[in-house]
Amino acid sequence: MPRTEHLVGTRALLLAAARDEFAAHGMGGARVGRIAEQAGVSKERIYGYFGSKEKLFAAVISEALTEHATLLGPPSADLAEYAGRIYDLHRSDPQLLRLMMWEALHYDGGLPNEQPRTARYRDMVATLSEALGSQSGTESGTESDTESDTEAASTLLALIGLAILPTAFPQITRLILGTTADAPGGDDELRAHIVRLARRMVTPSSDALT
Repeated sequence: MPRTEHLVGTRALLLAAARDEFAAHGMGGARVGRIAEQAGVSKERIYGYFGSKEKLFAAVISEALTEHATLLGPPSADLAEYAGRIYDLHRSDPQLLRLMMWEALHYDGGLPNEQPRTARYRDMVATLSEALGSQSGTESGTESDTESDTEAASTLLALIGLAILPTAFPQITRLILGTTADAPGGDDELRAHIVRLARRMVTPSSDALT
């Protein structure tokens, strides 16, 4: 195997092992030794690739977010179904949510790679603002653009919150819904309800009254 391919393969193994470790134990509880053992390399190799455990954690988060964004895609014309897609993605792979909750606990203030992450969300807000403007008949380039972007940002935050809460806090879901959530078809019913609520959120009030 060429050296470049070997280095890429080793890095991928380390990131995969680190993702499991950080998702299970967080930044504080993760152990470099366990990551190295799972990846089949020495601890020194991890420091050689990433420099520190914290930089490895940042690399894991960055990779997971990139994969998530690729699978999810940008906000679509059907914004309610977009919330359904967010729900589906996190239900099928709750690991990203765990990583982000550990990240929130670990960092007080700025995040690693914050600027590109902010830019990614700004792109999502811009796409969502366009979609909301199309639904309401508002044209871009008006004086209300800033207000529209603020509304779109708040709407994106609300859509994400609505879609991820059942996966982020399964205990709350169980306490509120009881056995309904675990019953056959319960997951599909919850998804359908989330999509209906999201549709009410993004439907212009004039349409909602018709």
